[in-house]
Amino acid sequence: MTITIRPATEFDDVAAVLGPRSPTANVCFCLSYRLRSSKENNALRGPQRGERVRELCAQDPAPGVLAYLDGEPVGWAAVHPRADTSFATNRRIPHVDDLDVWSIWCVRVRPGYRKRGISHELVRGAAAFAAENGAPAVEAYPVDNKGEKVDLTMAYVGTRALFERAGFVKAADTTSVLNGFPRVLMRLAPEAAIGLGVTLRQVVRRRSARS
Repeated sequence: MTITIRPATEFDDVAAVLGPRSPTANVCFCLSYRLRSSKENNALRGPQRGERVRELCAQDPAPGVLAYLDGEPVGWAAVHPRADTSFATNRRIPHVDDLDVWSIWCVRVRPGYRKRGISHELVRGAAAFAAENGAPAVEAYPVDNKGEKVDLTMAYVGTRALFERAGFVKAADTTSVLNGFPRVLMRLAPEAAIGLGVTLRQVVRRRSARS
């Protein structure tokens, strides 16, 4: 099994992971946090949301990273400068300093491909992508569930343990609660991201089926 992490520049591959079964369905498409304007987010309906993501995929930097399993898109992680997302003005997620940090806010693996270590590679790859694009630090806002089960519809934010495995450390508490669990602000320094040994031009991990 070969897992490859690449910048999300191919819209069709992003849609394979995030898109609805019906093109007219109204789904998040990972725009709710990515768009700084709630007015714009609420105005985009159905196919308009996919078209907005298509625009983002054509921009530099890409809106996130994708995981490929033997060439098939199977996972996604959203990562972008916090200042250009709704987290810039989110009062429940504090700003711990004045750094122009990047945020990872969504980690998703397609059904049928979970429990294979893909989410771990997505976090590592997203952090490396941010570092390669000059991020002075990388943040995430996972739930601190202390090992308890998180509802799959809310699991996109990740868990504290998931990010700790990638070298993130708790930087602050938040007042945000998801699925009954408090969210914490986790931080990774750029040198730590580079130290993961990951480069986005060729991110390959060979693992057993249950690793």
